[in-house]
Amino acid sequence: MNDLNEIKSDIWIKIGIYGLILAVLYYASFLFLKQEWGNEDFTYCYLIPPIVLYLIWEKRKGLAALPSEASWAGFVFIVVGFGFFWIGELGGEYTILFLSFWFVLVGLVWSHIGWRKLKIIWFPMLLVFASFTPPDFLYFGLTLRLKLLSSKIGVTMLQIYGMSAYREGNVIDLGFTQLQVVDACSGLRYLFPLFVLGLLLAYFFKTSLWKKAVLVISTIPITIITNSLRIALTGILYELWGPKVAQGFFHGFSGWFIFMFALSIMLLEMWMLSGFSSFRSLISLGSSKEQDEQKRTEGRGLRTEDQEQRTSEHTEDFGHIAVSSEPLGKKGWRSFFSPPQFVVAVILLGLTLVLSQGVEFREKVPISKSFKQFPLDVGGWSGSRQFMERIIIDELDFSDYVTVDYKDKSGKLVNFYTAYYESQRKGESIHSPASCLPGGGWIFREAGSAKIPVAFKGQNSMPVNRAFIEKSDYRQLTYYWFPQRDRVLTNAYQLKLYNFWDALTRQRTDGALVRLITPVYPSEQLADAEKRLQSFTQAIVPVLDEFLPD
Repeated sequence: MNDLNEIKSDIWIKIGIYGLILAVLYYASFLFLKQEWGNEDFTYCYLIPPIVLYLIWEKRKGLAALPSEASWAGFVFIVVGFGFFWIGELGGEYTILFLSFWFVLVGLVWSHIGWRKLKIIWFPMLLVFASFTPPDFLYFGLTLRLKLLSSKIGVTMLQIYGMSAYREGNVIDLGFTQLQVVDACSGLRYLFPLFVLGLLLAYFFKTSLWKKAVLVISTIPITIITNSLRIALTGILYELWGPKVAQGFFHGFSGWFIFMFALSIMLLEMWMLSGFSSFRSLISLGSSKEQDEQKRTEGRGLRTEDQEQRTSEHTEDFGHIAVSSEPLGKKGWRSFFSPPQFVVAVILLGLTLVLSQGVEFREKVPISKSFKQFPLDVGGWSGSRQFMERIIIDELDFSDYVTVDYKDKSGKLVNFYTAYYESQRKGESIHSPASCLPGGGWIFREAGSAKIPVAFKGQNSMPVNRAFIEKSDYRQLTYYWFPQRDRVLTNAYQLKLYNFWDALTRQRTDGALVRLITPVYPSEQLADAEKRLQSFTQAIVPVLDEFLPD
């Protein structure tokens, strides 16, 4: 019994070593993730770890019936995880670091318990993904689209009810008041948790694969429709009882009501997909196929134990990790360093930790000239400097910035904004306007890339992102681009890729964001605003080039 206790303590020490190294290696990522969980859209993430642990515990009999088989195959996942780690670390992208952690975690589990056991817990291991928040470009893109769709369907519901309602972007005009469909009403607050709930219901749903898929996919339209219903009910209550009810108690309580309403629809859907069978037969802790497989697994496990007991050395399975069962007293520390996969994994993790903490892959490259010296008179344009609030400056994490309202001789405006980053790190990298351009009431009429005839870096033209947005009688045209070292980039994927590559080869991740906005005045056509913005771009680029490092 003492030998068995020593083996168990040996396992827990190894788990502690893995946990400590991973905690230090991904500390910044976990800290950022904890902050993200504080966002009301992601509070459901707190439930994911206990759900994952429960699902693994629920498979304990199947796991105990099979011997652990240390495997080198798990190192494929570990190596891939290390690759993602360096891409995320040097590129400044948390999402890739979350992906790295998942691959490393699965690889470590696989290398110690083997493929047969890993197959038993495949779903909880995949469910770990649900604890990671989505990247900003996906989150903000979905938020904008869902707000527009939810407000559109909500207006239709109000009109069917008999109310006079008109939609302008995300603003619903009810005649007596206007409702702003903010991010909290976008539907994302329900989409992600309902999608996870759909996965869990499908996992326990005793039916064919295609019916499970239908259940999971249906969470998307269910979320949109129920959230549109919430918006419509807000408008109705606003008319009946005023803003205190519509925006106070109901706005908070309706979230729970809509969630439970959506859950009821999903359960009804399961009942229909099962052919209106009894509810008790819809869900179990595993399908009959899984239960049969578990029985076969237990039988194989018992036969394997009988065979192993006839050998002088065999593998004991405590905590579902493969270790030598020979007493520590006979092998001493040699037993602690088995299986060899443990030693190799710790060495790889340790080297990665030392390199990530001990080697500086980025140098802080100061701006060539402070933006405080940026001229207010440029090529016939005269400007007035603008300043941001401290809370916005702290949020954007740039090293220096300049924003100026320039006007031409006719008094027509172009807003110029540039932010410079000495070093782009995790959480301190450029925020693309694609994620934060105005969404409240603005409609994107045109969006894409364009070539501007500007002499820059030996070229006759320069790529920019171009967007034409509209709200009521107000229209705007905007250009934005990313000067990064000796390149001009136009999308977030290029930013991350070149940040990784230049950090690795040049120890540099400095860069800038440039954004120009001009109104499209009522008395002019879009082509006139285009001509004005191109003329300003041609004037400002050579001046800006004097401030940014080569």
